[in-house]
Amino acid sequence: MVRHAETHLVKRIGWLRAAVLGANDGIISTASLIVGVAAAATSQAEILVAGVAGLIAGAMSMAAGEYVSVSSQADTENADLAREKQELADDPKFETAELAQIYIGRGVAPALARQVAVQLMAKDALGAHARDELGISEVVAAQPIQAALTSAATFAAGAALPLLTAIFAPRAVLVPAVFAVSLFFLGVLGALGARVGGADILKPTLRVAFWGALAMAVTAGIGALIGKAV
Repeated sequence: MVRHAETHLVKRIGWLRAAVLGANDGIISTASLIVGVAAAATSQAEILVAGVAGLIAGAMSMAAGEYVSVSSQADTENADLAREKQELADDPKFETAELAQIYIGRGVAPALARQVAVQLMAKDALGAHARDELGISEVVAAQPIQAALTSAATFAAGAALPLLTAIFAPRAVLVPAVFAVSLFFLGVLGALGARVGGADILKPTLRVAFWGALAMAVTAGIGALIGKAV
């Protein structure tokens, strides 16, 4: 019998979500900040200071936000596991019947479902209930530190793209240059995320580019209005 290696894309979902979100937010927020400040007719030095501040603040905010958010998910998972562990200790027969009922609901014959439940309970009762009753597994379990570091790093990498453009582009063409470069890399990011996740490329690419363009356009418009007002 010939065996083949299987690579399931769902294993990437934890870091992939954080990476795509971080890079996408880094490009959009920093580019929007630069374009908005530039539209207010300030000097290039002030634009760069705003861009650098946005990069640092955004990376720290992403790290903190992801850590807190995913930690809350982990706390909920741990509370459910603790409750399930206690229920297993209090009434193992009921928990075995409950697990068997889950398999019956998925189409397994009652006798076989009972047999499977008994065997799984004997090997790893908590693991079986965590996976089949609570939907918690190693693949999708919350990992706060991984999410925080991934988001911070990818935000900084994404934010560096419009910032570098602002550094090297002449002041006269800074806004359209940042706009064009940011849209290009947003499209690349959307295509890359779709490719890594095994999804169709066109729709995610257009979606990311559209919302990025909208965010920059709105920010530029507001910046221009504020610049005229002050």
